[in-house]
Amino acid sequence: MADTAIARLFMHGRSQAVRLPKEFRLPGDRVRVRHMGDGVLLEPIASDVDAWFAELDRFVDVPLFEDGRNQPPTPAGEDFFG
Repeated sequence: MADTAIARLFMHGRSQAVRLPKEFRLPGDRVRVRHMGDGVLLEPIASDVDAWFAELDRFVDVPLFEDGRNQPPTPAGEDFFG
């Protein structure tokens, strides 16, 4: 599959639509739309919870805090319940 292609924009009523090339078709009948700088990103919407968790697995190797969590120590003080 190609990484990039040219797609056509057209008007459908008062909305703008994109005609995606065949190799870029997405499953389902809805997509998530996000602004990315000057562009727009279209992502398929997971149809169920299992698919949603499978999508999260793509981010397992992304470190949450690259250099650890450099948090200052908790100050000594009174107990909240005490």
